[in-house]
Amino acid sequence: MELFLETGYTSLNKKGEELCGDKVEQFSDGKHTTVVLADGLGSGVKANILATLTSKILCTMISNDVGIEECVETVVQTLPVCKVRGVAYATFSVVHVDDEGKGWLFEFDNPEAILIRDGKCGNFDRKEHNILGKKVYASRLALKPDDTIVLMSDGVIHAGIGMLLNFGWLRGDVMKYLDEHHEPGMTARGVACLLAGACNDLYVGEPGDDTTVAAVRIREVSRVRLMVGPPVEKDRDDFYISRFLGGEGKKIVCGGTSSQIVARYLGEKVSASFEFPDKDVPPIGYIKGIDLTTEGVLTLRKLLELSEAYLSSSDLSPKHSSKKDGASLLANMLFEEATHVTFFVGQSINAAHQGLPIDITMKLKLVESLTENLKKMGKVVEVNYD
Repeated sequence: MELFLETGYTSLNKKGEELCGDKVEQFSDGKHTTVVLADGLGSGVKANILATLTSKILCTMISNDVGIEECVETVVQTLPVCKVRGVAYATFSVVHVDDEGKGWLFEFDNPEAILIRDGKCGNFDRKEHNILGKKVYASRLALKPDDTIVLMSDGVIHAGIGMLLNFGWLRGDVMKYLDEHHEPGMTARGVACLLAGACNDLYVGEPGDDTTVAAVRIREVSRVRLMVGPPVEKDRDDFYISRFLGGEGKKIVCGGTSSQIVARYLGEKVSASFEFPDKDVPPIGYIKGIDLTTEGVLTLRKLLELSEAYLSSSDLSPKHSSKKDGASLLANMLFEEATHVTFFVGQSINAAHQGLPIDITMKLKLVESLTENLKKMGKVVEVNYD
């Protein structure tokens, strides 16, 4: 089984603050993934600087296999000291894991990380280390497929203090909530938004502290291949389509002309749906042997909008859409299900678009923007032009 590390996070700024005092930094070299969640002392600009410095230093050093003792010493010696409190540090949680799920979790003063395994929350086996007088906890990781690690800043367990709850949301309450609401196959970003959304509700939309949730999930690789438009040279249609259909993974065809070419190659017909689940998105079609068939530019434009919302840290809505229009179905397959996405982009000028404000440049720009957003989601993206 080929495995893939998926990450996702979201943050709520403390009420009245433009900058978040928490910071998530992540790095992957294809073999190892490092995720750091740092919480700067206090809130606002100072906290943001402390958290940014801490997360950058730790992520850079740990991803280069520097020992945790040296990392903590560097952080302590680098951060400026607060004149009022006489201390200067950011609390942190660090996950450093390879693509087989083996690695380390390091924690300093953040709420204890949670392991979701087989749909239930559990604890890590933590070992205490004393580094420059600070208690840093280390846990050896051996993750199984679909395990998720949930990291959080203390804004999570402070949620609701003095508002809906007297003493905040205890860690046990967080685990109980995740046990009840986590769904099988939920992405790392979906888990982060689920928990952050619950915190936002407890804060009644006005967070009393910076609140950040980051998640790391190990999952099976899932590939999706997407064809957009026919190739420039018509005599290359068969070669182009055989290459598109030849790889493993789900197959998506976008565009009327592309659909006709693929259907002809397969010896099938395109049948159209007459349902309009969303008036702004053209209906989908059906080709036997193809997982999803949609209209082209208008659907991709809507998909780009959905990708912007998916990446927005302020969008806490469920990440898996229940809508049945072409753009929403595409979004589920690309944002939620896929780990690897391969585009096959034909650069032929579509005769059906003559006289309309739709040209090849617009299509290429849409694909380029979608590619960038998919990479921001942590997907491995390849684009082929024909």
